[in-house]
Amino acid sequence: MVAVGVVVWLYVVVTILSRSHGDRNVYPSAGVLFVHVLEREYFKGEFAPYIKAGDSSNDPITFNTNLKGFPDRPGWLRYIQRTPHSDGVLYGSPTAEQVGKPTVIEITAYNRRTFETARNNLVINIMATEEFPLPYQAEFYIRNMNVEEMLASEVLGDFLGAVKNVWQPERLNAINITSALDRGGRVPLPINNLKEGVYVMVGADVPFSSCLREVETPQNQLRCSQEMEPAISCDKKFRAQFNIDWCKINLVDITKVVPVYWERPHPGPGVLPDIGVYDPPSETLLSRDYFSDFVVTLAVPSAVALVLFAVLGYAMCCRREGVIQLVHHSSIQKSSKELRSMSKNREISWPLSTLPVFHPVSGEVVPPLHPDNYETTSTPLMQTQTNLQNQVQIPQQQPPGKWYS
Repeated sequence: MVAVGVVVWLYVVVTILSRSHGDRNVYPSAGVLFVHVLEREYFKGEFAPYIKAGDSSNDPITFNTNLKGFPDRPGWLRYIQRTPHSDGVLYGSPTAEQVGKPTVIEITAYNRRTFETARNNLVINIMATEEFPLPYQAEFYIRNMNVEEMLASEVLGDFLGAVKNVWQPERLNAINITSALDRGGRVPLPINNLKEGVYVMVGADVPFSSCLREVETPQNQLRCSQEMEPAISCDKKFRAQFNIDWCKINLVDITKVVPVYWERPHPGPGVLPDIGVYDPPSETLLSRDYFSDFVVTLAVPSAVALVLFAVLGYAMCCRREGVIQLVHHSSIQKSSKELRSMSKNREISWPLSTLPVFHPVSGEVVPPLHPDNYETTSTPLMQTQTNLQNQVQIPQQQPPGKWYS
C-alpha cells in the first residue's frame, strides 16, 4: 500500500510540474524596441493532442496578456495575434521610468477546441543604456507591410541594414514600431494583397544623411503637396523589399528640441487632520418610528391616484356628450337601409333620356335611344349622333345677306 501511495504521489507531482512552466525572464533595454514571440509550440505540451483519423491537426490557441494584478498591459507594451493558428507577439519600447522595476506579464493560453487554459509569467527586467536616447531619430512609413510581418527578426534586420547603408551611423537601433491603424489609418480592402502599413522609428548617433534630407527640399515638398512621389536618390536601396512613403518621413534632432518646463501645482498634504481614534455611536440610541414617513410616502400618492381615477371615470362614463350624435347617426343609417330596400321593390321609372323626344327644329318625334327594357339603363346616356337611328340633319344657320343658288 505504501508503494502504491508513493507511485500515485510521484505521478501527481510529475503531472503538476509538466503542466506548469517557470517564469521566463527577459532583459530589454530602455529606448530600444522589445519583441517577444509567444510561440504556440511552447504551450502545445499543456494540452492533449488532437488527432483525427489519418492526420493530425493543430489546435487553435489564443493568448491573453495583462500586467499581474491588473486587467491590461502597461502603456508601452502592445500585443498582436492575427489568427488562432499563428504566434502572438508582444512588442513595445520601454521608457526610462521602468528601469529597475521588474514588470510581470501574465500570459494565459486558451485552447479553442478543448477550452483548456495554461498560464505562464513573463518577467521583463528593463535595463538602462548609456546611449539612451539616441540624438537623431527618423520615422519611416512602410506601406507594404503589416506590423507582425515587420516584427520578424529577418525583415526588421533587412530594413535596419538598408537604413544603415544609407545613413552610415556607428550605432543604429530600432526604437519603436507602430501599426498605421493605431495612427488613425483605415483597414485596407482585401484585394490586391493590400497591407495596413507600419511606422518604424530608428535612432542613430550621427546627423541625418543628405539622402534623408532630400525630402525637405522645396521641389519635393511641392510634389508631396500635390500627392506625387518625391524624387529620392536612395529610394532604390529600399524599393526591392520596402515601399516607403517619403512624404511621411519624420526627422527629429532631439539635441535641438527645447524642453518645456512647467510647475506642478502643490497638491497639499492630502492627509486628514488627526482627530483621534474613531468612536462609533453607542448601541443605546433611541429607536425612530418610521410609520409617519411610510404614510407620507405611500398614502399621499395613492390618494392622488384615486382622485385622478375618479375624475377620469366621471369624464368617460357620466359626461358622454357624443351619445346623441351616435343615436342620430344610427337612425340615419337605418333610414338609408330602409329606403334602399323599398326602392328595390317598387316600379323603376325610366330615365328621361330613354323617353320619346321632339326634334328642336322640325318638331318630329324622335324615337328613344334605347329599347324599352330594364337592362338598357346600364348603357351610357350620351351617344354620338352617328349612332342614332332616323337621324334628322339640322340646317345650319346662314349669315344675313343674299342667297345664291
